[in-house]
Amino acid sequence: MIDTIKEIAHDHVAFRKQLFKLAKTDIIKKYRGAAFGWAWAVIRPAVTIFVYWFAFSVGLRHNKNMYGYTFFLWLLAGMIPWFYMRDTLQDGAKSIRSYKYLVKRIKYPVDTIPTFMSMADLLINMILQAAVIVIYMLEGHMPDLYYLQIPLYLLMMFAFFTAWSLFAGMLSAMSKDFLNLVHSVVPALFWLSGIMYDANSITQPVIRKVLLFNPVTIIANGYRNAFIYKQWFWESSVELRNFCIDLIIMVLLAIWAYDKLKKDIPDVL
Repeated sequence: MIDTIKEIAHDHVAFRKQLFKLAKTDIIKKYRGAAFGWAWAVIRPAVTIFVYWFAFSVGLRHNKNMYGYTFFLWLLAGMIPWFYMRDTLQDGAKSIRSYKYLVKRIKYPVDTIPTFMSMADLLINMILQAAVIVIYMLEGHMPDLYYLQIPLYLLMMFAFFTAWSLFAGMLSAMSKDFLNLVHSVVPALFWLSGIMYDANSITQPVIRKVLLFNPVTIIANGYRNAFIYKQWFWESSVELRNFCIDLIIMVLLAIWAYDKLKKDIPDVL
């Protein structure tokens, strides 16, 4: 396992310049042929946000106060990181299949492919997060010191879901059934992860503990700590501990999958 870790670290250092170039290429590739190009990466979630705003503010009139913020702003704080997590769950699972020519023809290091795809999704999400801050400012909520922890949650999110991308990408390259399973589970994960509701308000203790072990829930809560609850990350020590456990497990799974399957991937693809 130590040798595999060294190999992955070496590949990422040696190909660090190519990672940024390929992340940019991945964004262009996704939206090639569309008149608005990569702008669709922002337009799509913006349309979703508008739909939720209309539904809760105009249609259902359910824009109740949440800690001094409207329900829409509370929802927005958790939705924005979800867009990255959703895209990376799906893009990460199909990453190696999407770039199989890099593996078969160029002999590009397989372990870096999920990384640059995750970087591409992260870049788009950072633009969305900047837009959310502007929305909060327009609503009269100016940035404060709690916003300084947003980069921490951004890094936590990137680390976990990049490890997931390597793990899922390797398994999906071997079996398309796993890829289909991921696409089936992602919509359910949205409703089971405290994006639309406050996981801490769940009255059943067992369900609440399970939800607070979910990395999606932890990240969504982290962003709401910065935007809404005005809490520092160390004040949510249980969730921080749970996330560290989740991250260690996911990194170990990613290393295991890469070590076991890397030799077979070129032949299968």
